[in-house]
Amino acid sequence: MIRVLVADDQAMVRTGFGMIIGAQPDMAVVGEAADGVAAVELARRLRPDVVLLDIRMPRLDGLEALRLLAGPGVAEPIRVVVVTTFDLDEYVHTALSNGACGFLLKDSGPALLVEAVRAAVSGDALISPSITVRLLEHLSSPAPAYDDAGLSPRELDVVRLVARGLTNAEIAARLFIAVGTVKTHLASVQTKLPARNRVEIAAWAWERRLVG
Repeated sequence: MIRVLVADDQAMVRTGFGMIIGAQPDMAVVGEAADGVAAVELARRLRPDVVLLDIRMPRLDGLEALRLLAGPGVAEPIRVVVVTTFDLDEYVHTALSNGACGFLLKDSGPALLVEAVRAAVSGDALISPSITVRLLEHLSSPAPAYDDAGLSPRELDVVRLVARGLTNAEIAARLFIAVGTVKTHLASVQTKLPARNRVEIAAWAWERRLVG
């Protein structure tokens, strides 16, 4: 059972997320927090598998709460997925540097929220596709000499779709393969590049102008 803590200052949002998580047979909400201080205290006490954390909250903002739970120097970091209305680049960069395992917009939909929780548990990171594409499109460094890093043609197909912000399920449908096969390809890609997660895979693809 994946244990989830929901931290958001809006009761309706907490209720909505709770319904989405509760509808999954292998997930359960183990706690709710309406401000950053309570989120940190509950997370440290309950040790959930994943914390869904808003950015703008009273008493302590989400980015600072994130740093305390998963930032550099934290002995036993907790997996945190930031879920917010605000997709400012500054927030995204700060969240990722402070240890976030995902960054979603609140209008991303239930399926992506569930996938982000699963990705965090498996050690991956998921960012809302629109944010991923916008951030990586702005890479201004000149393209390096072509290097496929030993990736197979199919692995390159998967990498290009990751860089365009598609989820594993969407990639599987586009390439007519199973979701499990997509995960296998991604694991191989991470080893060959090397990359810690799909965000770094996407950055590698954009840097090499592999995405049209």
